[in-house]
Amino acid sequence: MLKNLFKTKKELEVKAPLEGKVIPLAEVPDPVFAEKMMGDGLAIIPAGGKVVSPVDGELVQIFPTKHALGFRTRQGVELLLHIGLDTVMMKGEGFRVYVEEGTKVEAGQLLLEFSLELVEEKAKSPITPLVITNGEAVEELELHLAEQAIPGETVLMNVRGK
Repeated sequence: MLKNLFKTKKELEVKAPLEGKVIPLAEVPDPVFAEKMMGDGLAIIPAGGKVVSPVDGELVQIFPTKHALGFRTRQGVELLLHIGLDTVMMKGEGFRVYVEEGTKVEAGQLLLEFSLELVEEKAKSPITPLVITNGEAVEELELHLAEQAIPGETVLMNVRGK
């Protein structure tokens, strides 16, 4: 019984942070993500501009330009959600954040909204990578593609921490 309890504490479901089609990182038109230099994970072609937390945990970083968020889970897994490609150049234009760094978040909790139209117009691409940045903390990773992910509901990754 103790062994099963321990296993449960190390397992993590990462849910869709936004609506859209889920694709492999290899299809992201940016080598930093496509070649997994930032870490392993997936990407979403967004169909909307509402972003929810993909996990229960802590929002440890909000980039000054609001285009990326960093999370840490109780399992010790760290995630980066990067909204669009080259969106840092937008300097926060079209992004509205509803939480602060250090906030404890729950999967499905609304974190920010962005103008998908503005991202499509001003950024290289709206494709949004979601990657595990501390792969050394992961023992096993199972990725799930989806034609239409539902924010806060569709499971994109099953992670087992070390």
